[in-house]
Amino acid sequence: MTLDARYATHQLHGQLSITEGRGGLPMIEVRNALATASISLHGGQVLSFCPQGGADLLFVSELAHSRSGTAIHGGVPVCWPWFGPDPQGQGRPTHGTAQYRLWDLRRTEALPGGETLVELGLCDNADSRAVWPHGFDLSLTVVVGRSLSLSLTTRNTGDSTFELTQALHSYFAVTDIAQVRVTGLDGCAYRDKVDGTHKQQHGDVVVNAEVDRVFANVPEVLGIVDGAGSRRLRLATRGSRTAVVWNPWAGLAARMDDLGDDEYHRFICVETANADLEVRTLSPGERCTIAVDIALA
Repeated sequence: MTLDARYATHQLHGQLSITEGRGGLPMIEVRNALATASISLHGGQVLSFCPQGGADLLFVSELAHSRSGTAIHGGVPVCWPWFGPDPQGQGRPTHGTAQYRLWDLRRTEALPGGETLVELGLCDNADSRAVWPHGFDLSLTVVVGRSLSLSLTTRNTGDSTFELTQALHSYFAVTDIAQVRVTGLDGCAYRDKVDGTHKQQHGDVVVNAEVDRVFANVPEVLGIVDGAGSRRLRLATRGSRTAVVWNPWAGLAARMDDLGDDEYHRFICVETANADLEVRTLSPGERCTIAVDIALA
């Protein structure tokens, strides 16, 4: 079955189409009067968001893998149902399994204000239960307009309680990492994953070496100042008290086969997350949501 036939009921004339992307992966292309966006069904991952007349706010590596069964390096990967290494040390993928699966396209809608809504979803199946033995329904709602709004909702559809950590692992495009500041985290405690210590942030976060920090009890609004590009971003979050700031710097970037050696200059990750001690526990029938609204400030 062709992509056109498979997704015919979801295409929105003049606003949304489903195409074959790199590696043959199905890609949702949104183009409305307010913005353009690209969303990969593989991984349920937004890869591009350009407000009308502006440059892309998201970064994707030129060496990113584009094939089934691999993660795509860049955009907004969905880390779920755990963030970071396998919490039980069983050798399961870092950042969970959602970024390796083909998501269902559940709904598309042209909204009255000119925005475009896309809802993707995942449910448990035999393969997922072999790795993570729980019943679940996971949905990602994407609204493309003057801002990019992402909302990730987990519902426990099984008969036992489970715990999860998660993140919307956003890669933001910048002109020069040396002139970037992350605002809003002054005074927040964080775990420094580079040296394994706990510290407190003083002032804005700047990057002049490898940075991998998990901040606790963060405010709902953070900012990114791209000094070289004269651009500011505003990140408004919901359902999350953790933020992760990450840049691999030269040494780690050189060891990654899906990231160019010099590409660390051109992005910073500021992630909306429930990580470390922010573990969510869901009883049967319960749900939780994390969300972020990304806009030019």
